[in-house]
Amino acid sequence: MPPAINPDTERDFEPMSPPPLALREQLREQRFSTVWTKELDQVFADVAPYYDRANNVASLGLWNRFLNSFMSTIELQPGQRTLDVCAGTNAIGIALLRREPSLEVHAIDRSTEMQKVGRQRAGALGFRIHSVIGDVHALPFPDNHFDIVTLQYATRHLRVKRVFSEILRVLKPGGHFHHGDMLRPSNRFVEKTYYAYLRSCLAITGFLFRSGTPALNCKKYFIDALEMFYSADELSQVLRELGYCDVVAKTLFSGMLGFHRAAKPQPD
Repeated sequence: MPPAINPDTERDFEPMSPPPLALREQLREQRFSTVWTKELDQVFADVAPYYDRANNVASLGLWNRFLNSFMSTIELQPGQRTLDVCAGTNAIGIALLRREPSLEVHAIDRSTEMQKVGRQRAGALGFRIHSVIGDVHALPFPDNHFDIVTLQYATRHLRVKRVFSEILRVLKPGGHFHHGDMLRPSNRFVEKTYYAYLRSCLAITGFLFRSGTPALNCKKYFIDALEMFYSADELSQVLRELGYCDVVAKTLFSGMLGFHRAAKPQPD
């Protein structure tokens, strides 16, 4: 059973210094649950039409390179069944089908507007992606169902252990989970520089794409969420503690961005 949390515990941690791993999920939920449940739907409805273009600007044109780097971690076989969690505009599903058109690709996201853009993108290319709008904390799929599950650029907004446990449940034994996200760098200087850059990016993209009030009001949240998120090594530890095996991590830019690959154990 996790240790009890003193109501004043969160104030004991300095900015830029996340709480211990044992308390991380509880304090993340305590601090961000209102944003997660009441505000993010409006944010993603606002940014959906320009989400991909804004990310390309914020990444200085490297967005597709990041996608290709993530995709290089995935080994595919014809006819496999895949699930992209928090699929957004279906960038991963489309990339999977470009590599192996025989895949059965499923996508789940809570944002109707993001998936509307994603379905349009896939349809324009002649790809079929089975889309579900729903809560990724309780995946509406049977146990041992997917060969591959992917999750990219959304975990900072989720109850990590609940979602990762659900992914483990729906994976087939021997199946693989591929995760990619912005992470909290373990080097404090890099971390501070990273956050300063992100603050500038949020301001610039908000201006260029004329972001609405919901997105503009969440600029501080996006930095706060990273401050209380995981480093690459910490996320690897979380995966192992939940029961994944063969966990491998790859980081870019001193840990600012990380990709993880983990497997569901085969039965004895």
